[in-house]
Amino acid sequence: MLRYRHELALCFVTMLWGATFLIIRNAMEHCGPLWFVGLRTGTAALVLLLVSFPILRETTARELRAGLVVGFFIFLGFALQTAGLATLDASKSAFLTAFYVPLVPLLERVFMGHPLTRRSLAGLTLAFAGVILLTGGTKLSFSGSPGECLTLLCSLLFALEIVFTGIFAPGCNARRMTLIEMTVISVLSFVFMPVTGETVPAFSWYVTLSACALGAATALIQFVIVWAQKVVPPTRATLIYTTEPVWGGFFGALAGERMTASALAGCGLILSGILTGIVRRTKPLAAASKAKTEEGTAEQAGAGSEKQSAPRP
Repeated sequence: MLRYRHELALCFVTMLWGATFLIIRNAMEHCGPLWFVGLRTGTAALVLLLVSFPILRETTARELRAGLVVGFFIFLGFALQTAGLATLDASKSAFLTAFYVPLVPLLERVFMGHPLTRRSLAGLTLAFAGVILLTGGTKLSFSGSPGECLTLLCSLLFALEIVFTGIFAPGCNARRMTLIEMTVISVLSFVFMPVTGETVPAFSWYVTLSACALGAATALIQFVIVWAQKVVPPTRATLIYTTEPVWGGFFGALAGERMTASALAGCGLILSGILTGIVRRTKPLAAASKAKTEEGTAEQAGAGSEKQSAPRP
């Protein structure tokens, strides 16, 4: 289990991520998306500020650059996805956004030089096929409309977010980098409200409490993502992130929503893809211990032989 602690942490926060769908959807009935994102990420930034205050003086230029770049990718990806939703239904938006899955390994190869293994390729193929089934992509058509193009561009930005997190995270403090990310997203969300025509909504306890609760969850989620991607390569992380709609469907089912047979099949393919691409092949502990013992015995025997055959001075 310790060998997979980073992957398991990503699985946990992806589950939390999927559990937020119902809350966000209900909040959108009382306010606009930029207002809610601004409140949510602003709360996350405040939480991270409280737990990171003693180490803020040690912030490096790399951490500042990382937070600005990744935060900008996250915000712009969300903004384009929202703009695309003005002319697309939710199922087509989810399907087109899912194209970040095959984009991540390509961008990882370009920016990080990491080759794509056959196991990872097989896992990604299964997971992407599962996402297509889960989002109803087999029944959708592509016409090249502005909304579709904006959403595809959004998927590229989300892929860049994952890859650049993998690039920057190893040399950054996770708390400081995440704090800067959340601050950037919150500020940009509020700044761009007038640009999109979104206004400050009437006060709502549901929106306020939801934003505060999800803000605390977002602080944890983004912190764990940065921490885990210090070790987990972007392609492996992407395989785990594909479970987001699976968890969304699971919690939706608990709330009374029904999943179709194709959606259930998609969930199965996604989980199969994760097991195929992530689980590492290891030697049994007993065999490894025996091999190590035999190797040590051989070295001792060799050393004794050399000592016996060495000429006397």
